[in-house]
Amino acid sequence: MSSTGNDLSAGAKVASVRSDEDLIAAAEAWLARDPDPDTRAELQDLLEAGDRDGIAERFAGLVTFGTAGLRSQMGAGPNRMNRLVVRFAAAGLGDWLGPGATVVIGHDRRWKSDVFADDAARVLAAAGHRVLRFRAAVPTPLLAFAVRDQKADAGVMVTASHNPPTDNGIKIYQGDGVQIGPPLDAEVAACIRARAASGETELADSDDPRIEDVGGDVRARYVEAALALVSAERSDLTIVYTPLHGVGASVTEEVFARAGFAFFTVVKEQREPDPAFPTVTFPNPEEPEALELVKAEAIQRGADLLLAHDPDADRLGVAVPTSHTPAGSRSSAAWRTLTGDEIGVLLAEHLLRPTEGADRLVATTFVSSRLLSRMAAFHGVRYVDTLTGFKWVMRAAFGDPAYRFVFAYEEALGYAVSDAVRDKDGITAALVFADLVASLRQGGHLVLDVLDELARRHGVHATSNRQIRFAQPGGRERIARFMDELRSNPPTRLGDRAVTAVVDLANPGSLPGLPPTDAVALYAEDARVVVRPSGTEPKLKLYVEAVQAVAAGDDLASVRTEAAAVADAIANSMLSTVGPR
Repeated sequence: MSSTGNDLSAGAKVASVRSDEDLIAAAEAWLARDPDPDTRAELQDLLEAGDRDGIAERFAGLVTFGTAGLRSQMGAGPNRMNRLVVRFAAAGLGDWLGPGATVVIGHDRRWKSDVFADDAARVLAAAGHRVLRFRAAVPTPLLAFAVRDQKADAGVMVTASHNPPTDNGIKIYQGDGVQIGPPLDAEVAACIRARAASGETELADSDDPRIEDVGGDVRARYVEAALALVSAERSDLTIVYTPLHGVGASVTEEVFARAGFAFFTVVKEQREPDPAFPTVTFPNPEEPEALELVKAEAIQRGADLLLAHDPDADRLGVAVPTSHTPAGSRSSAAWRTLTGDEIGVLLAEHLLRPTEGADRLVATTFVSSRLLSRMAAFHGVRYVDTLTGFKWVMRAAFGDPAYRFVFAYEEALGYAVSDAVRDKDGITAALVFADLVASLRQGGHLVLDVLDELARRHGVHATSNRQIRFAQPGGRERIARFMDELRSNPPTRLGDRAVTAVVDLANPGSLPGLPPTDAVALYAEDARVVVRPSGTEPKLKLYVEAVQAVAAGDDLASVRTEAAAVADAIANSMLSTVGPR
């Protein structure tokens, strides 16, 4: 058993760095215990070059919990994801759990994910915990499933999900299978800070008997749980799928084959995991560019459905044909990429229709479309909305035992279609969406027909969401300044509509029953904008929705066009206020 502790307390200096001498001392202390030759070389180069700004940025603080766990750019220092930060995080989690806990650990295929997972396992084993380790890379939904399946006390997934290739992170799950959230995440964070301040972690040997392998049997039970969500009938749908160089392909292929979807094609250029994500700029199915290859394959094959996962397979992107044009003759113009809200309401309708009872519950976030709330009222089910991030969504979904969970989603392509996985699960969501398309096809209907039905019943809910990336250094600071300006001097108009209310969600009580959050909501007649910083990347997010009723005899296409124009105009007016980035 080895230890990384010594006289130099790098972590203790993080919060108090002020002078150049303090900064250099903190960097040298960190350098002395960093086990990774790559990050040691990075920090050594900065020290030799006298790059004070580069060192200061890396020592600006310790990586903290965001929307989904700890996530940051990889590199040297406490403000980056690296082996030392992972060791402090694992040690802090172990301290918080108390003696003799069981922890499941998995990883994706990003740079150093397997090394980070091994470090976490060895630290937890050294602290006397039982570690169940997925040796091969796995999708995040499988790790989340394993926590409850193995009756573990916690789970750790090494992943940066859909972030750029330079990033990595860890998601932490509680024993109930839900990502850790307030107030417990603050307790864990305090334990992590304490470990970073002491600079001490112990490591078990890699073959320590407290580290056990887990894998095949858990995966088999996950697959069975997925298959229970769909009918046993075989389908002749032609489906084209991409894992975007992530880890979703193997499990997804098995699930679809077992469910009887025989015509299931994976984009070969993106099937195998690759941490460089060579065919895309950002490995995120929300980005149109990320779907170019899979859409070309779908057009070539005359497919009925396009499915896309992000690299850890917890998000799902979907595109569908717009007509019953014969297979093989569909053009790119005849395909439509669905928004996260559209996928959400389609899955909700599909899952609600065959169920009964006022004890049913659906949930979403406060930035998602309000359409789900109208659908819930129509079906007579309980509706809950909450803060962004599935740690909030699933807490709300399972917060009251008097209600029966049916479905939850967030507009950022995250969906939970059963309680088998208490986190967003792109694999089961993909399977259920394919089941939806197959059932519609049997009746001669398209996915877009259901969206039309919902619009006529509840009104057109047009969204125009935007993500503004601040890629240059200091991006988060510029985002913070913009939020300050928005609060102090909010716009008086949204497009051509007067702002009727401004709600600062950072004020206590602005969201009943929920804690404050860094967001601002602006309201106008039949329109709403929510602005917030991303919790995982240096991005500013705008969520715009315009609602227009559909009267009997109205031309639905015209109503959609008008509502979309309103939403786009509002989004553009907000973008004009953001400034350089």
